[in-house]
Amino acid sequence: MEFKLSRPLAFFDLETTGTDVATDRIVEICIIKAMPDGSEEKYLQRINPTIPIPASSTAIHGISNEDVSSSPSFEYKAQEVYDFLNDCDLAGYNSNRFDIPLLIEEFLRVSDKFDLADRKFVDVQNIFHRMEQRTLVAAYKFYCGKELINAHSAEADVRATLEVLKSQLDRYPDDLENDIDNLSEFSKGNSRNVDFAGRVALDENDVPVFNFGKHKGKAVKDVFKTEPSYYHWMINADFPKFTKKVLTSIWKEMDPR
Repeated sequence: MEFKLSRPLAFFDLETTGTDVATDRIVEICIIKAMPDGSEEKYLQRINPTIPIPASSTAIHGISNEDVSSSPSFEYKAQEVYDFLNDCDLAGYNSNRFDIPLLIEEFLRVSDKFDLADRKFVDVQNIFHRMEQRTLVAAYKFYCGKELINAHSAEADVRATLEVLKSQLDRYPDDLENDIDNLSEFSKGNSRNVDFAGRVALDENDVPVFNFGKHKGKAVKDVFKTEPSYYHWMINADFPKFTKKVLTSIWKEMDPR
């Protein structure tokens, strides 16, 4: 089944130095942009992360420090990546929890002007887990009847993810509408997170509350009113930049100064 798109849907995958959204960096990015007319455009770029790539990460994706030593850092490719994603909704595999938050962190290291707030996000893994509970390799075999060759290379993974979503639309016509708004909402699952890291969530009244630590379940504004030092601790601690941006927005609502 082909996608019904009102604007491009950009499937992307990141190979990185590790799995910590706040501190790890991109070493390769691949984007396959599915256009409303059925055509595709591809972007593939190695990135110098400016920090060492651990051997454990190289063992997974095969990219070493030497491989990216002459590649540009993300700072020099941020505008190019952002322009390629212009007017696109985003799709990936485990992208809501990892690829999108990490990409946003990379953008925020460069400038606040790179804003993805108006995009829809379709996480193929969340759809898959809600339907079948498997991995990408198994998903590709289950939905597409193929073995995933070169798993953990960015291009192979993003191509497989694109094909899996098409097959999911074919397999679940009664559950999945061929519409990006619906797919984005469905792939959120039960998530009520305000930030991608899940440190802040919405309660049953749509009030932002802390989702971790000693103040878990408490309204963010209430905590900041009674313990303003908690805001300053989080801003100066090793939390993702997007989480800090969300907290700063709430803080400014309380005190516009």
